[in-house]
This record gives sequence, C-alpha cells and structure tokens, in this order.
Amino acid sequence: MAYQIMWELGFSHCAAVGAALLILIENSLITQSRLMLLESVLIFFNLLAVLSYLKFSNSQKHRPFSPSWWFWLMLTGVACSCAVGTKYVGVFTYLLVLGVAAAHAWHLIGDQTLSNVHVLCHLLARAVALLVIPVLVYLLFFYVHLLLLCRSGPHDQIMSSAFQASLEGGLARITQGQPLEVAYGSQVTLKNVFGQPVPCWLHSHQSTYPMIYENGRGSSHQQQVTCYPFKDVNNWWIVKDPGRHQLVVNNPPRPVRHGDIVQLVHGMTTRLLNTHDVAAPLSPHSQEVSCYIDYNVSMPAQNLWRLDIVNRESDTDVWKTILSEVRFVHVNTSAILKLSGAPLPDWGFRQLEVVGEKLSRGYHGSTVWNVEEHRYGRSQEQKERELELRSPAQMDASRNLSFMARFSELQWRMLTVRSDDSEHKYSSTPLDWVTLDTSIAYWLHPRTSAQIHLLGNIVIWASASLATLVYALLFVWYLLRRRRRVCDLPEDCWLRWALAGALCAGGWAVNYVPFFLMEKTLFLYHYLPALAFQILLLPVVLEHVSGRLCRSQLQRSFFGALVVAWFASACHVSNTLRPLTYGDRSLSPSELKALRWKDSWDILIRKY
Repeated sequence: MAYQIMWELGFSHCAAVGAALLILIENSLITQSRLMLLESVLIFFNLLAVLSYLKFSNSQKHRPFSPSWWFWLMLTGVACSCAVGTKYVGVFTYLLVLGVAAAHAWHLIGDQTLSNVHVLCHLLARAVALLVIPVLVYLLFFYVHLLLLCRSGPHDQIMSSAFQASLEGGLARITQGQPLEVAYGSQVTLKNVFGQPVPCWLHSHQSTYPMIYENGRGSSHQQQVTCYPFKDVNNWWIVKDPGRHQLVVNNPPRPVRHGDIVQLVHGMTTRLLNTHDVAAPLSPHSQEVSCYIDYNVSMPAQNLWRLDIVNRESDTDVWKTILSEVRFVHVNTSAILKLSGAPLPDWGFRQLEVVGEKLSRGYHGSTVWNVEEHRYGRSQEQKERELELRSPAQMDASRNLSFMARFSELQWRMLTVRSDDSEHKYSSTPLDWVTLDTSIAYWLHPRTSAQIHLLGNIVIWASASLATLVYALLFVWYLLRRRRRVCDLPEDCWLRWALAGALCAGGWAVNYVPFFLMEKTLFLYHYLPALAFQILLLPVVLEHVSGRLCRSQLQRSFFGALVVAWFASACHVSNTLRPLTYGDRSLSPSELKALRWKDSWDILIRKY
C-alpha cells in the first residue's frame, strides 16, 4: 500500500519502492505486526483509507460514476470505519480523509463545466460513502459483537445494571423475575450509576463512626453508611412510607413515583438512612450520611428523602427496577446522596465514603442510583424479614435493553473508563517518541538472554523527522513566493506537492499532536500510526530535492550517492537490531552492551 500510495500521488517508481522498503525494514513496525498488536491493523486500515481515496480521486478525473469510481469511494468509507473500529484513534485519519475530501468537493462546486445536477450528484455520493456508510458499518460491527457476545463475563460490572441484566447469566440470573415497579415496602439494593472508582452498592453495618477522627474533628457516632463493591446482605434497604409503620408491600402494591417522600430502612439493622449538619469523615465540605441511632441527645432524626427520577419521561413516572436512574434529595437540608469515592480508613473497613452533597452541581453519575435487585417484602417481623432478604426473589417480569441503548453505553464506557492512572515502567511522553528516547520490553526468555523489544530504527526515525521539517519549510517558502506571483513549481507539480503534504505530513500531525492533550498512560506504540505517514513523506522530500533543488547532473549524482549511503545505513541498523526485533537467538553480555549505544552516547555527552 505504501508503494501504491506514492504511485497514485504521481511520484516515481523509485520513490514508491523506497517508501515500501522503508516500511518493510522499520523494526518497530516489524515487532508490532509479528506480535499481532492492534497498531498494525490500525496502520493497515489507515493506509487503505488513504490509498482508496487517492484511487477514487484519480478516477474522478477520467471516469466519474464508473464502477471503479464507486468501488474506491465506498472502500474509502469502509476502511475509515474499520480504522475507527480497530482503535478510537483511527478517527484522526478518518477526519483527515474527510478534510481532504471536503477541499476537493469545494473545488468541485466551483467547476463551471459541471451542471448543478451533476455537482449535487457528486456531493450526495460523497456524503453517502464517507458519512453514512462508515456509520452503518461501525454499527454493524457492534450489532454482530453484541449478538455473539450475549453472555455475562468477568468484567461486565463496569456496565450499568440494565446492560448487565440484558446479558445471559450473571446479573440476569439474579434479577430474573423481579418486580418492575418499586412500591412502598419494596426491598431493594441501590447501585451507584457512576461506578468509579469501582462499581458499588449503598451499604450499612452495625459499626458506628468513631467519636473523634484522626484529624481531631468529631462525628455523630451514628451507624456507618458506605458504598460496598461486593454483593452482601447488608446492601438491602426497604422503601418505607413515612406516614405508615409497616415494612411490607400492600395488595395491590402502591408504587413510588417521582417527587414522593420516602424513608430508606436498612434491612438488617432496621435503622433509617439519615443525614444532618455534621461534616463527612473525609469530605468536610459535605454532610455525613448515617443510619440514625437515637442516643437521646439533642440530635433529632432527619430521615426524609425526596425521590428524583433523573431519566423520567413525565413528572408522574413510577420508580422502576434497573431502568430508573434516581437521586435522593434530603428534605431538611436539600443535600443529595452522593458517592464521594474516597476509601475510608480501617475503622470503615476501607469501604467507599457516601456523603450528602450540599451544593447541587447538576447531573453527575456519583449522585445517581438505580435499583438492581428488588423484591416485594412480605414479612413484618424482623427475623422473618432477615430470612426473606437472604432468599432469592421468584416473580416474573421481563426487560430488554435496545441495541442502540447498549451500543451507546458501550461506546461511552470505552471512552471514559480508565483501568489504572498509575505510571507504568515503560510509559513515555509524546516528546520521547520523536527522539526515540524510550522503548518497551515485550518478551524475555525465562532461561536465555533472548528478548524482544519495541525499538525504532534511529536512522529512519531521525530522517523522517528531518524530512517533515524540510517539507514544512519548503511548503511555507513556496507559499510565500506564490503569494508574490513567483511560481517555482508548475501548477500540477504544486498540487501534487500540496496533496502529498496534506496526506503524509497531515497524517503524521493528526495522529501525533492529539496525544499531547490526552490524560492517559502513553506508550511508544501510540506513535506508530503517525510514523507510518511520516515514512511516506521521506521519499516525497528526497525526490523533490533531487528533481527540483539539485540543478546540475553532478549535484543529482552526488545527492543520489548520499541517498544510497543513507539507505544502506538504515538497512545496517535494522539488521543490527534484528535479535531484539525477532527474539530468535540468545545474546552475549558484550552483544547486549553494544546494542545499548544510546546509553554509551549519553555517558559520553555528560563526560565532555
């Protein structure tokens, strides 16, 4: 594809072969592809998208709306969708192709030789192939994905309760047959929608807050309320009508609606969820949440909560199991029940802190809860109720989540869930990538010194960076000269030069610069899609210097000899790094030391 891209851009056979060979001998690309890692697949679809668009663009000049014209246009859209489907960063190349296509479409609109109908057909064809087709193909990927992967797995807890309940096994097995509508007397478990730092459920136990915290502040010494990341009998709560004493569901059940005032009774201790004007243990600007114990002191119970259904369709909506996302607003203080996410000390068993957020800052998942497990309470006596809480529910109800709802949630989770914020041994910054100041040890043989490292060919990396700089300087120079009506390049040569820069230099920029804005752990392999475009730019610059800047035959011969020597050195470095690229033989200590040329170079610089 590297060869074909150069050829479609209008460069010589020699430049196209050079681009292909540079791709072939680049050690980092070899390592990444041999280990079947995603960057290889991503680079494949990135280059396929660019190649397909170039073939379509060249067909436009000769045979618009021909079968080959349609084929390459459609393939461009499909390849862009595959790039995004491989890794989200594929969207950068997709946007690059869309930008180039938009520029060409703008030029097409100004073509006076085409009728209005003809122009409209061109624009519609591009819109369908480059906007509609990629979206449909991307949706198809996940339709098949969700159709085949329909069972619960070990990591589905990061998904919402509704998503988990739509899978076979797991939560679906637990929640099957639960009542849909929450009623007064219902026994429920409440899961925090945010699910960060881990999925957890509203929880309480017999232990109380310490009288005095480590920092000297006092507490209410009430029963602790936390968020617990495991299923437990102490996660069960009973929804109580404040005007009645009974803790069972009437017949017929009386459903709880948006705006209703409720009390939440902890199932195992029968104490009511409470908050008051006492600072939370780890979040002093928020209120402490507890289960109220009457110590016969001047601290009355404040245990009334107003139910706020966040995703309601009307103000009379009924609170529903799994489907409803709700907030609990404290009647006395207007504080909202919130998961702060801070782990409590040993006295809180390292469970997560729950607080009353005094200032509402709009919708946030940490203040939103949903009922995951639900049954209608039938026992008024505490001992019978405890047995009831420990037994599974046996009622029939069904709920299905639509494909689009599951698709949207899955995309959001992939974008927002971060597994670990800690620094990794081989993590690096975008600036380290350009200078090749980092590597990754992929594999070490347990008994010999054979090993595989992600290492770049320093000759190719340095030359590609230099070529990018030279191209930028030449482009600005030619642009300024053209502004002064001095055309150093013929029009067709200038358009070819600009298009090559837009795709190759632009491809490098859009796949590299965004990483400076990302707050995630980064590695050297993130640079490889940008490097692939940068390598394509190298023969473009070399051919331009040879054909346009070298005036005499002698200069061209001398420059050609330099290029041959440079390419030979790139091959030599690639072969030298071969043992670390393929990991196919053991290395002696002296061989390993020789390969650490950069360490020796750094020592030499520091010495002198």
